[in-house]
Amino acid sequence: MEHTRFVGLDIHKERISIAVAESGRSGGVEYLGEISNDPVAIGKLCDRLGRSSKTLAFCYEAGPCGYGVHRQLTSLGHRCDVVAPSLIPTKPGDRVKTNRRDATMLARLHRAGELTPVWVPDADHEAMRDLIRLRSVVQQIVTRALASSGIPAAARPQARAWDSMANGLPALAVDIGLRTSRAADCISGLCRCSHGCGAVAYPHDVYGVADHVGGSLLAFGASGHGN
Repeated sequence: MEHTRFVGLDIHKERISIAVAESGRSGGVEYLGEISNDPVAIGKLCDRLGRSSKTLAFCYEAGPCGYGVHRQLTSLGHRCDVVAPSLIPTKPGDRVKTNRRDATMLARLHRAGELTPVWVPDADHEAMRDLIRLRSVVQQIVTRALASSGIPAAARPQARAWDSMANGLPALAVDIGLRTSRAADCISGLCRCSHGCGAVAYPHDVYGVADHVGGSLLAFGASGHGN
């Protein structure tokens, strides 16, 4: 019979909490503490847990931190499920959430087979999906900002402006002072996304970059270049 260690990961931007459930009904569940959320620390964790020669089965909740951990773990030859948070079984009235409790719960439920995995996109799918999501967010921010800016409606960038931005992108980046900003790459991605040219490198702080781009495009539109 295969012996498996079921590893629950409670993942946040900076830290990951870890708990391990040994296989079998009588197997114990141990909380191991926290590590940094970076590839080196995750690699060391795998080496540490793999010393027992047991199969490792990781799991963590789908969320804003994406699928980088999943890709690293599977590339190292380990099983890893990204599970749907809304389908995790919970006890009525149990509303206390801590990193330790969440990691322990994931390890225990993973061992019991009570978690529902979600589809994990490859890197290209994830980049394109995030790009489209960001494009929608930026359009909403720009639309709201222009509506409250006092700029006459006739002078505001129209829907066609999103297409015209792709043609003069280098000049646009310079005009609005984004030569050294990640937002310039973000605008490039938005325009390429609009024209179906494929995924690009994409920053993960969606709303922070969207606010930056939205404010920059507002200034660009106010200067009269967006027509």
